[in-house]
Amino acid sequence: MRAKELRERSVEDLINLHKEAVDNLFQARLKNATHQLDNTSTIQIARREIARIKTVLAERSSEAASMSDAEAQEE
Repeated sequence: MRAKELRERSVEDLINLHKEAVDNLFQARLKNATHQLDNTSTIQIARREIARIKTVLAERSSEAASMSDAEAQEE
């Protein structure tokens, strides 16, 4: 999933996607350790997806922090 698509989602949805992606990464690593994983690139894909989700969540939290700072300065 692209970052542009992730930015259109809600925070709750992003958190759920993050949990699913972490679970997928765990499953891929487990299969890789037991030599059942056919396509090892799925590990890298899962790691990148987690990074994209974390980046969007960090952007959202920094936006919220800057908004609260701006409101505090107005008072």
